[in-house]
Amino acid sequence: MEFNISIIQTPYNLLSLTGQQPYVFREMQKIMIISGVVLILTGLAWPWLSKLPLGRLPGDIAIESENVKFYFPVVTSIILSLLLTLILYFFRK
Repeated sequence: MEFNISIIQTPYNLLSLTGQQPYVFREMQKIMIISGVVLILTGLAWPWLSKLPLGRLPGDIAIESENVKFYFPVVTSIILSLLLTLILYFFRK
């Protein structure tokens, strides 16, 4: 009686069979490095970025009473969403 066990190729055993990193891991490494660089650049540019009027635009909801402060940046969220959508759209082309 013989058993034929075939190995299903997953990214984990492809790593050991070919000696190279699979596509999934390479892409994750790129995303992590780019995210780190963006965070570092944002931190370095923060003194100038904090002077922009984002967060204080007309249409942003701010309610203040004696003990409670509520702030919801509606217009700022819409503008940032549009900017990120355009940036990602142009990078994917």
